[in-house]
Amino acid sequence: TDAAQFTKLLEEVDELGVNIVMSQPVIDDIGDIMVVLINIAYRNNLSIWECMYHAYNDIKYRKGKMVDGIFVKEE
Repeated sequence: TDAAQFTKLLEEVDELGVNIVMSQPVIDDIGDIMVVLINIAYRNNLSIWECMYHAYNDIKYRKGKMVDGIFVKEE
């Protein structure tokens, strides 16, 4: 189910966070997250490409600046 996949996604994101904090390699964590996201997209008749394109179109004209490595949108 989407709910089960979402639970799995949270577990994988938590593992990523632990490895970032511990300065450990993150390649496996990122791959696992991508697999879960692909599963959720597929279950909803979407492709990762469609999701990325949709997100890009939402943000491509946003204005803002980087503050300590984080993008902060203009109001």
